[in-house]
Amino acid sequence: MLRGNYTARIDSKGRLKVPTLFRRYVEDKYGSALYLTSLTGECVRVYPMPEWEAIEQRLALLPSMDPARRKFLDRTNYYGQQSSMDAQGRVLIHPLLRKSAAVVGDVVVLGYLTYLEVWELDKFQQRMLSDPYTEEDEAAIARLGI
Repeated sequence: MLRGNYTARIDSKGRLKVPTLFRRYVEDKYGSALYLTSLTGECVRVYPMPEWEAIEQRLALLPSMDPARRKFLDRTNYYGQQSSMDAQGRVLIHPLLRKSAAVVGDVVVLGYLTYLEVWELDKFQQRMLSDPYTEEDEAAIARLGI
Protein backbone atom coordinates (compact mmCIF):
# COMPACT_ATOMS: atom_id res chain seq x y z
CA MET A 1 0.00 0.00 0.00
CA LEU A 2 1.04 3.58 -0.62
CA ARG A 3 0.92 5.41 2.70
CA GLY A 4 2.50 8.34 4.47
CA ASN A 5 3.94 11.57 3.14
CA TYR A 6 7.30 12.61 1.83
CA THR A 7 8.65 15.84 0.51
CA ALA A 8 9.92 15.89 -3.05
CA ARG A 9 10.98 18.38 -5.68
CA ILE A 10 9.71 19.28 -9.12
CA ASP A 11 12.73 20.18 -11.26
CA SER A 12 12.95 22.96 -13.84
CA LYS A 13 11.77 20.57 -16.58
CA GLY A 14 8.59 19.71 -14.64
CA ARG A 15 9.72 16.29 -13.46
CA LEU A 16 8.78 14.92 -10.05
CA LYS A 17 11.39 12.78 -8.32
CA VAL A 18 9.15 10.11 -6.80
CA PRO A 19 10.18 9.46 -3.18
CA THR A 20 12.24 6.27 -2.90
CA LEU A 21 9.83 4.17 -0.81
CA PHE A 22 6.90 5.02 -3.10
CA ARG A 23 9.04 4.40 -6.18
CA ARG A 24 10.17 0.97 -5.01
CA TYR A 25 6.65 -0.12 -4.14
CA VAL A 26 5.18 1.07 -7.45
CA GLU A 27 7.94 -0.45 -9.57
CA ASP A 28 7.87 -3.77 -7.71
CA LYS A 29 4.09 -4.15 -7.77
CA TYR A 30 3.07 -2.38 -10.99
CA GLY A 31 6.05 -1.43 -13.15
CA SER A 32 6.89 2.10 -14.30
CA ALA A 33 3.79 3.00 -16.38
CA LEU A 34 1.68 5.72 -14.76
CA TYR A 35 -1.38 7.88 -15.38
CA LEU A 36 -1.17 11.43 -14.01
CA THR A 37 -4.42 13.34 -13.64
CA SER A 38 -6.64 15.43 -11.37
CA LEU A 39 -10.33 15.89 -10.64
CA THR A 40 -10.13 19.54 -9.62
CA GLY A 41 -6.76 20.75 -10.84
CA GLU A 42 -5.71 21.46 -7.24
CA CYS A 43 -3.29 18.53 -7.02
CA VAL A 44 -1.73 15.83 -9.16
CA ARG A 45 -2.92 12.25 -8.80
CA VAL A 46 -0.37 9.64 -9.82
CA TYR A 47 -1.92 6.24 -10.55
CA PRO A 48 0.05 3.12 -11.40
CA MET A 49 -1.38 2.16 -14.80
CA PRO A 50 -3.00 -1.11 -13.57
CA GLU A 51 -4.88 0.85 -10.88
CA TRP A 52 -6.05 3.42 -13.43
CA GLU A 53 -7.16 0.66 -15.82
CA ALA A 54 -9.21 -0.91 -12.98
CA ILE A 55 -10.99 2.45 -12.56
CA GLU A 56 -11.66 2.57 -16.31
CA GLN A 57 -13.11 -0.94 -16.22
CA ARG A 58 -15.54 0.08 -13.47
CA LEU A 59 -16.48 3.23 -15.39
CA ALA A 60 -17.14 1.16 -18.50
CA LEU A 61 -20.00 -0.54 -16.63
CA LEU A 62 -21.94 2.74 -16.61
CA PRO A 63 -23.88 3.93 -19.67
CA SER A 64 -21.72 6.14 -21.88
CA MET A 65 -24.01 9.14 -21.35
CA ASP A 66 -24.20 8.81 -17.54
CA PRO A 67 -23.65 12.37 -16.25
CA ALA A 68 -21.31 11.39 -13.40
CA ARG A 69 -19.21 9.22 -15.72
CA ARG A 70 -18.95 12.07 -18.22
CA LYS A 71 -17.96 14.62 -15.55
CA PHE A 72 -15.35 12.28 -14.12
CA LEU A 73 -13.88 11.49 -17.54
CA ASP A 74 -14.07 15.13 -18.69
CA ARG A 75 -11.85 16.14 -15.82
CA THR A 76 -9.50 13.19 -15.66
CA ASN A 77 -8.93 13.32 -19.43
CA TYR A 78 -8.49 17.11 -19.48
CA TYR A 79 -5.84 16.98 -16.79
CA GLY A 80 -4.63 13.47 -17.59
CA GLN A 81 -1.68 12.09 -19.44
CA GLN A 82 0.12 8.76 -19.52
CA SER A 83 3.67 8.81 -18.34
CA SER A 84 6.31 6.56 -16.84
CA MET A 85 9.12 6.79 -14.34
CA ASP A 86 12.55 7.05 -15.83
CA ALA A 87 15.58 5.15 -14.51
CA GLN A 88 16.11 7.84 -11.83
CA GLY A 89 12.49 7.63 -10.61
CA ARG A 90 11.40 10.89 -12.22
CA VAL A 91 8.05 11.42 -13.87
CA LEU A 92 7.07 14.37 -16.06
CA ILE A 93 4.02 16.35 -14.97
CA HIS A 94 2.67 18.00 -18.09
CA PRO A 95 2.50 21.82 -18.09
CA LEU A 96 -1.31 22.20 -17.92
CA LEU A 97 -1.58 20.13 -14.74
CA ARG A 98 1.62 21.52 -13.26
CA LYS A 99 0.34 25.07 -13.67
CA SER A 100 -3.19 24.32 -12.44
CA ALA A 101 -1.95 22.54 -9.31
CA ALA A 102 0.80 25.14 -8.80
CA VAL A 103 3.34 22.38 -8.19
CA VAL A 104 6.81 23.83 -8.64
CA GLY A 105 9.87 23.37 -6.49
CA ASP A 106 9.23 21.62 -3.19
CA VAL A 107 6.03 19.60 -2.91
CA VAL A 108 4.46 17.03 -0.62
CA VAL A 109 3.71 13.54 -1.97
CA LEU A 110 1.04 11.61 -0.07
CA GLY A 111 0.12 7.94 -0.33
CA TYR A 112 -3.57 7.12 -0.75
CA LEU A 113 -3.38 3.30 -0.69
CA THR A 114 -3.46 2.75 -4.48
CA TYR A 115 -2.32 6.13 -5.84
CA LEU A 116 -0.24 9.17 -4.89
CA GLU A 117 -1.23 12.82 -4.62
CA VAL A 118 1.23 15.67 -5.17
CA TRP A 119 0.39 19.00 -3.53
CA GLU A 120 1.94 22.38 -3.08
CA LEU A 121 2.50 22.22 0.69
CA ASP A 122 0.76 25.46 1.72
CA LYS A 123 -2.28 24.59 -0.41
CA PHE A 124 -2.55 21.17 1.24
CA GLN A 125 -2.24 22.63 4.73
CA GLN A 126 -4.99 25.17 3.92
CA ARG A 127 -7.19 22.34 2.64
CA MET A 128 -6.83 20.45 5.91
CA LEU A 129 -7.65 23.57 7.95
CA SER A 130 -10.70 24.43 5.85
CA ASP A 131 -12.06 20.87 5.96
CA PRO A 132 -11.40 19.56 9.48
CA TYR A 133 -11.90 15.95 10.58
CA THR A 134 -15.34 15.88 12.22
CA GLU A 135 -17.31 13.61 14.51
CA GLU A 136 -19.32 12.55 11.43
CA ASP A 137 -16.09 11.52 9.72
CA GLU A 138 -15.09 9.59 12.81
CA ALA A 139 -18.45 7.81 12.90
CA ALA A 140 -18.19 6.83 9.22
CA ILE A 141 -14.74 5.34 9.81
CA ALA A 142 -15.95 3.61 12.99
CA ARG A 143 -18.64 1.84 10.92
CA LEU A 144 -15.75 0.14 9.13
CA GLY A 145 -14.49 -1.14 12.47
CA ILE A 146 -11.50 1.20 12.58
